[in-house]
Amino acid sequence: MFTTFIDLFNFEGFWDYFPDLMRGAAISLQLTFCVMLIALPLGLLLALAKIGRSRILRIAASFYIEVVRGTPCLLQLFYIYFVLPAFGIRFDPFMAGVIGLSINYSAYLAEVYRAGIVAIPHGQVEAAKALGMSRRKMLRLIILPQAIRVVVPPLGNYCISLFKDTSLVSIVTVRELIFTGQIISSTNFQYFTVFTIIGAIYLFFSYPAALLVRYLEKRMAIGARRPVVVASDIAPVATVEGTAKS
Repeated sequence: MFTTFIDLFNFEGFWDYFPDLMRGAAISLQLTFCVMLIALPLGLLLALAKIGRSRILRIAASFYIEVVRGTPCLLQLFYIYFVLPAFGIRFDPFMAGVIGLSINYSAYLAEVYRAGIVAIPHGQVEAAKALGMSRRKMLRLIILPQAIRVVVPPLGNYCISLFKDTSLVSIVTVRELIFTGQIISSTNFQYFTVFTIIGAIYLFFSYPAALLVRYLEKRMAIGARRPVVVASDIAPVATVEGTAKS
């Protein structure tokens, strides 16, 4: 069985098509960077709108999030690239992919941000109000810095997931990694070899990113640790002080 597995590998012409695969990987990385650049701030704005005071903004943000999360990303890409031209709105394949993935991921990231903000103890909010802080200042100095500690791990995981989900934009003819592999394997019929190499390329970029997320999570957790004070540790000190005063 192992021999059969090895025989499936055929590296004939490998150095001819490998540069094309790396160009496809570069496009996947570009898509990931562009989408996160849009989805991260957009998701935060949606989260703030959903928990804000304005009823209209809350309804609009909730509607956006539920519609986007309730429909497949593939359908959204189809709609942007194939349906919108009927209304005179046209995008090139790369831009359509960026817009579609940004819309999809901003809805999911909004819920991540919202969960991080809600996780902040309500007593800190009340204390900030007692100090006369404005809502904007309270968000900037108290709530968001602490919420970041909570949301870093899921945000990192969504970033890794996005890199893999860039394969969806092949449906709108973006020549990312999977689409490039499909073209190559359809000409040389080395499906096993080509797609195994593609899997290795995805792993090559995803695994270091996962390690980076784990490192950031540990770094964020260091500042959140607080020493636990036990009552038995305080009592002897009080007794000594009382003896000294007497």
